[in-house]
Amino acid sequence: MVQAGVTLQVMPESVETDKEALREDVKKIIIEIYGDVGEIREEEVPLAFGLVQLKFTFIIDEEKGTDAIEEKASEITGASNAKVVDFRRALG
Repeated sequence: MVQAGVTLQVMPESVETDKEALREDVKKIIIEIYGDVGEIREEEVPLAFGLVQLKFTFIIDEEKGTDAIEEKASEITGASNAKVVDFRRALG
């Protein structure tokens, strides 16, 4: 089984979006799609005018791909869009 590191970027709809609820919803979907992925690292990247994008980094089985996570995460209430910004094989 080949593993891959994935970074998912989620853009909140506005500065008023509940980021904590959005974070929890994204994590639930990651686990729903990929199962136990171990640690999910989170990062907030400031953009402008108080808006931040959320980035989630985790490890998956490479065969599962990333189309499903982009689609499901984009449908979360409070998410403007979601896209995988990094996908690379985990060596080791």
